[in-house]
Amino acid sequence: MRGLLTRLWGGRAVVSAGSAARAVGSGEVSGERWLVVGLGNPGPKYAGNRHNVGFMVVDSLAAQRGERWRAHRAHAEVVETRVSDVPVVLAKPRSYMNLSGGPVANLCAFYKVPVERVVVVHDELDIPFSALKLKRGGGAAGHNGLRSVTASLGSPDYVRVRVGIGRPPGRMDVAAFVLRDFSATERRELDVHVARAADAVETVLTSGLEKAQLIYHTAA
Repeated sequence: MRGLLTRLWGGRAVVSAGSAARAVGSGEVSGERWLVVGLGNPGPKYAGNRHNVGFMVVDSLAAQRGERWRAHRAHAEVVETRVSDVPVVLAKPRSYMNLSGGPVANLCAFYKVPVERVVVVHDELDIPFSALKLKRGGGAAGHNGLRSVTASLGSPDYVRVRVGIGRPPGRMDVAAFVLRDFSATERRELDVHVARAADAVETVLTSGLEKAQLIYHTAA
């Protein structure tokens, strides 16, 4: 059923995302726990790839707080921390990109986080490098990680922080482009791009999506 997390964790039924959402209204700036997931592929082979910019953003958020990642039985790495007074779980699935949804759904079940308080940070081909867009809901637009997350959660109504990586040059294959490291020119700006995306996530958590859009959303 749409909007429900149907998995069990440790033999316990999971509260539906819809019911939890009604309890917290829009889910924004509620003081309740959030789940912030960076999408990417695990392992050093992929660490610098454009497809892994979601991992880079949550790594930045963890590093700013002096936190270290630990393995979680949901097949993810996690950091439990706070952003101002907001409790947050940062997460990196340990599955490959196209199977990201399983770990995300399991983390939602374990921490009892409804879909409305999930933020997914991911690379976006249709946005120029150094640009940023934020929204709630929508389609996958060909992004296999988003497709998997939406299918596993049973709802597209999570917040997306879309980090621009631009389109491949000429007739380069899209898959080859996203699995390449950022260019030397891009790497000179990458830390700033990642830090700005991390700041946008913090603003979503502390001030709400609309405020974050006003500050960080890059016009087309």
